[in-house]
Amino acid sequence: MAGEFAPTTGVAGRYAGALFDLAKEAGAVAAVEAEMKALGASIDASDDLSDFLKSPVYDRADQIQALTALAQKAGFGALTTNFLKLVATNRRLFALPSMISAFAARAAADRGEVSAEAICAAAMSEDQTKALRLEIESMVGKAVNLEISIDPDLLGGLIVKIGSQMIDSSLRTKLNRLRTVMKEA
Repeated sequence: MAGEFAPTTGVAGRYAGALFDLAKEAGAVAAVEAEMKALGASIDASDDLSDFLKSPVYDRADQIQALTALAQKAGFGALTTNFLKLVATNRRLFALPSMISAFAARAAADRGEVSAEAICAAAMSEDQTKALRLEIESMVGKAVNLEISIDPDLLGGLIVKIGSQMIDSSLRTKLNRLRTVMKEA
């Protein structure tokens, strides 16, 4: 069920788990989490960086050099910098965004939080966001780390994802269901 920590499987889960264990041992979970979040934001903001991470064209040395420079410019600590070098050395940069997400999930689970995502048709007010967070917290019984994104194609309503559970109360989905029922009649 959502709220229980389920380790991410695959390459991303293994790397994120190892980084988390090292960060916890060093007492640097919060710092590494902030650095990983900043790196994720950089990847999301730059198509060139995203393409670089996915491209097999660049050789290992170029990837290590680029990520080392990026880490130095961003002011990342030794743990995060060494992690990025290891990922580049092992040619796993394509999975870096998933590693960042898996690390954030692992850190949130360690704090007793549950990650949730809400997708809505229009921007929510602060009161609406607070009410939604409280409602989700009452459902899962834990603190909720809520991320909100906007998708105007929903027309109205919202979609809430908590772990593997999804609650879809969007107007688009309701109209699609009505269309299906009318075709069957």
